[in-house]
Amino acid sequence: MFQDDDVRENRLLIRFPVEVSQRITPYLEVVEFELGQIIYQPHQLFQDVYFPIRSVFSLVLTLSNGSTTEIGLIGNEGMLGLPVVLGYRYTIHHAIVQVSGNAFKLDADLLKQEFDRNSELHGQLLRYTHVRLSQISQIAACKSHHSIPQRLARWLLSVGDCLQQDSFGLTQKFIAEMLGVRRASVTEAASALQNAGIIRYSRGQIEILDRAALESWSCECYHTIKSEFDRSLNLD
Repeated sequence: MFQDDDVRENRLLIRFPVEVSQRITPYLEVVEFELGQIIYQPHQLFQDVYFPIRSVFSLVLTLSNGSTTEIGLIGNEGMLGLPVVLGYRYTIHHAIVQVSGNAFKLDADLLKQEFDRNSELHGQLLRYTHVRLSQISQIAACKSHHSIPQRLARWLLSVGDCLQQDSFGLTQKFIAEMLGVRRASVTEAASALQNAGIIRYSRGQIEILDRAALESWSCECYHTIKSEFDRSLNLD
């Protein structure tokens, strides 16, 4: 398996079969991303795929009226560029950096070659595909049926899981764009969480103070999504 500590921080990459790991290690490149940076545009051909280390990516749909909504969240449990292994080289959404940090970059063709030649990797990435699709469908249901405070709690917990830490930088404007709601609604929900002593929010920095309470505040979608990812990574 990989020996580099950074590689071990991506929980999907570290579970690649040994022989695959040995072949791709020389081609992994660490890249840095800034908040709000666009990695993929709709219909842009993928040249590379990314395995987050200390960054978080959002998959975002933008409608013709300019409104945005997040349909997926990718941190160190996974990878960005999954359509590559399914034979596609583009998507209809944007991929945006939600939390700045670093990630491993790998040539998309190289990953597709390994996917096609190694049955164990093939199975791993198909399971990951299933979980990613489950996340997208669960988020769609969440946006339709759960309150903004519940959705905010779910979202903060998920970001914390993606980074495996309870403190991260996010602005209310960016959160509102990802949740597809007004900024004032995020301000109201965040203030309620802060007044309850569940989070601390100051100058674009959010800290989860009471994770158990935040989970209680959240809707069922958080645990549904998390359990699926844990199962796919054999963490449960």
